[in-house]
Amino acid sequence: MSNVIDRLDNKEDLELAKAAQRCIVSALDHSRAINIAIVEEGVERIEDAPLLKLPPQVLRLFSDLLGAMAQGKAVTIVPKELDVTTQEAAMFLNVSRPYLIRLLDEGKIAFHKVGTHRRIRFEDVVEYKETRRKSAQSALQALVDQAQELDMGY
Repeated sequence: MSNVIDRLDNKEDLELAKAAQRCIVSALDHSRAINIAIVEEGVERIEDAPLLKLPPQVLRLFSDLLGAMAQGKAVTIVPKELDVTTQEAAMFLNVSRPYLIRLLDEGKIAFHKVGTHRRIRFEDVVEYKETRRKSAQSALQALVDQAQELDMGY
């Protein structure tokens, strides 16, 4: 389904990720940077180093990935157009597969069939998860507001 980059475990790798992120962010802040020099370890000069040309949005993606990894987080890269199985979608949503099937049958998440198997666009699964998160956040805020109105000491 995706490419998973495990957490960076050692301190040296974490520091390299932080330094690389700072470098990319600095380059993006000052220009429309599109080149990254690829230098072998131990080489001091970059004059003859091959250049990797990348669009700025790709450099921003690299910066975001490096930032997450520098914080010790695992990173997963998934194409938006990916179709997932009901089991994969259920695992992503942290719900049971039967509950997910009910959501599909109720029309709460769009799906299509491949033969007799249901497939869901990963983008739709993410959208459902985000909608649920916003709904939960809104309900929690309403409870906080109510508690403050009633002077419950929160």
